[in-house]
Amino acid sequence: MNKTLLAACCAMLAAGPAAQANEADPGQALSKPCAVCHGPDGNSASAEFPKIAGQHHDYIAKALRDYKSGARKNPIMAPQAANLTPRDIEDLAAYYSKQKGLTTRY
Repeated sequence: MNKTLLAACCAMLAAGPAAQANEADPGQALSKPCAVCHGPDGNSASAEFPKIAGQHHDYIAKALRDYKSGARKNPIMAPQAANLTPRDIEDLAAYYSKQKGLTTRY
């Protein structure tokens, strides 16, 4: 019994880095409703909706938390963010921040 438990724990620890390497994958699955306005990879084809691909992770996460809490007002985004969990927000931020899109010029 103890050997089985030890083997299971070792397997979970070994899988840890691999799971972290694919951190953006859950965000991609969660992004399907976002694609309607922001495009499938966050590069909106319409000037009416912002391009979020390549945006900073922290910015995306804060914006989603603010839409969820009501600190940031938007009649479209508020209901979209309402049911997101903290993990969902992190996953979406990870996905969009890793997409090719926005560039910063100094």
